[in-house]
Amino acid sequence: MNNTFSIKRFTFLFKKTIAERPMQNIGVVALLLILSLILYAAAKQLAGFNAAQNLTFIWGLSGGGFFLASFSFGYFNNNASGSSYLTLPASFFEKWLCGILIAGVLYPIIFLSFYHLIDVIFVSSYHNSLDPTSLFYKQQYESVFTFGLNGIIACKVYSIFFFLTGAMLTGGLYFNKTALIKTGIAICAFYIIGFGLNWLIAKGLFNNMKDALPYDHVTLEIGKQEGTLLLPSSIESFFHYSLSYFLPAILWLLPLVRLKEKEF
Repeated sequence: MNNTFSIKRFTFLFKKTIAERPMQNIGVVALLLILSLILYAAAKQLAGFNAAQNLTFIWGLSGGGFFLASFSFGYFNNNASGSSYLTLPASFFEKWLCGILIAGVLYPIIFLSFYHLIDVIFVSSYHNSLDPTSLFYKQQYESVFTFGLNGIIACKVYSIFFFLTGAMLTGGLYFNKTALIKTGIAICAFYIIGFGLNWLIAKGLFNNMKDALPYDHVTLEIGKQEGTLLLPSSIESFFHYSLSYFLPAILWLLPLVRLKEKEF
């Protein structure tokens, strides 16, 4: 067991990984938080609070995790540089755990704390700027509220985060150069192929199809009206859990296999 995991050795590896490349770890996180703040402020002025909260949460968590994962696991991709060379005694599991801790645990905690803080500040500032004597005060006050971190939108974004970050963790190890770009292209190709095949199959089955969402529904044009065909609940649940949990889990575990292959 000591050959696979040692808390002392892992602690040393983690500190070394952070200390050796502070601009690509701490600096990237700080930049992502600053960009999230700018996006929130700009979107609030242009599109309102609701759009600002949603856009910032989606970009900051999912996009931020994607970018940070490219730096974290790209660091261990080459045995001739970085911690993977300087700390050869570290096991493949400890290197995997180090990358997972940075991109999959610490960053979400830091971002969610920062996001909630700025959200509370902006919402409180808006509430304080309202005129209590106005006839529309209650309506204006209740129209803006803090973003629910356990709401429906947040849960969907968590699924996106796990998928995108998992894809980047895998891509960071399997693509030797420009992993960020190659992984982004691979994800786009995955969605295009998925939607394209789904559309072609639905088009072949229904001549009056208007649109089709993969593993969810098909919308048909019936005269001047529209009708929607839904997947049976059991099949829908199967695809939902597979795409939301099973596929991301595979993507998060694949780097563990790749790191083992790269051991000396």
